[in-house]
Amino acid sequence: MFSKWRKKSTESKQVEILAPVTGKAVPLTEVPDEAFAAGHMGKGIAIEPSEGKLISPFDGTIVHVIKSNHAVMLEHASGLQFLFHIGINTVSLKGEGFTSHVNVGDKVKAGQVLIEFDTAKIAGAGYPTITPIIVTNADEVTESLEGLSGQVTAGQDVILKAVMKS
Repeated sequence: MFSKWRKKSTESKQVEILAPVTGKAVPLTEVPDEAFAAGHMGKGIAIEPSEGKLISPFDGTIVHVIKSNHAVMLEHASGLQFLFHIGINTVSLKGEGFTSHVNVGDKVKAGQVLIEFDTAKIAGAGYPTITPIIVTNADEVTESLEGLSGQVTAGQDVILKAVMKS
């Protein structure tokens, strides 16, 4: 009888994403690659890693693993899809220095190791180790996306806050 008087919820759902690598979080504009720095790959943040381990920052599903194991895409329950891209131009290493522990379709838990990588090998080959974290579908599913910078610890510190569309 009174159902027409119920208010629709106008609360936005906020999703917080933890750091997938330990290091220093910086704006994408600091990535030495125009495709990432200018936001052509999507919105996000980058981390200059201090150790060679990429973990899942949340429970999710692996939607893509790049053949050379330098990048992986992970889907969050909210529908957000993330690209974690270790280093710049590291596809040229053809998988050397990267060990993937996941496959497409895998369900992963927060804290699970996705990829281990050799930062010394990457830097020694002349490639930046900076790791962009891109929300590939941010325009489709978020009202806003905020990146936080500074020293971060994988699995502990929030690096992105997204307000989801209703």
